Amino acid sequence: MNPLDQKPYGHIPHLPGSRIGSRDHRCTAEQARIATVQTHDSHGLIIVQEKLDGSNVACFKCKGKLLPLTRAGNSAWSSPYEQHQLFARWVLENANRFAAVLHEGERVCGEWLAQAHGTRYALPHEPFVAFDLMVGTERLPMDEFINRMRIGQFVTPRELHRGGALSVAQAKKRLEPSGHGALDPVEGAVWRCEREGRVDFVVKWVRPDKVDGLYLPQFSGRRPVWNWRPTAKKAKPHHP
Repeated sequence: MNPLDQKPYGHIPHLPGSRIGSRDHRCTAEQARIATVQTHDSHGLIIVQEKLDGSNVACFKCKGKLLPLTRAGNSAWSSPYEQHQLFARWVLENANRFAAVLHEGERVCGEWLAQAHGTRYALPHEPFVAFDLMVGTERLPMDEFINRMRIGQFVTPRELHRGGALSVAQAKKRLEPSGHGALDPVEGAVWRCEREGRVDFVVKWVRPDKVDGLYLPQFSGRRPVWNWRPTAKKAKPHHP
């Protein structure tokens, strides 16, 4: 059952030249122009961040409870994948941090980097990287988001640029080295366009040679590759 009645996080549209998957879509020509060529006006702000490659997850505060969710909006506790069950337990173990950040009806969305998907990481930080705080389909502006994440001491994506438009070519030059310990080439970058205190749109660029799920057993036929696993200890009770 999906407590949100929607996916916690949608698909970000791709900039021209980005590698696109079967379920992905392109951004509009106007969005591409604003993000990479010329912003609206002096009130426009473009923020570019390193794109991470893991499992898109969320923690939703509903009726006072913290609900760890997969990208589809289902409970991470009931997922057949170990990586999602690990995320659910991690939320439980860090409940005080999430509770300090989230107001009722809000969700923090992020990348769960415990298991390698198409990029391996030697993580210099914990396995969860928060990239948005949302209510419905609305995102918090970046500065407000960052301030809220600091309350819970959550990691956020490395910022590559803040100011006017930034071309894909310029962003590519800033991707390496990764700010998150990527052992393979960084997947890409995400552009956020803000204007007068609100997020207008978000777009992304993914390197053309990126292979989705390269290290996932269901595609590779090999054992899982883990960037992080909890140290062995007595299991805590399951409290979905």
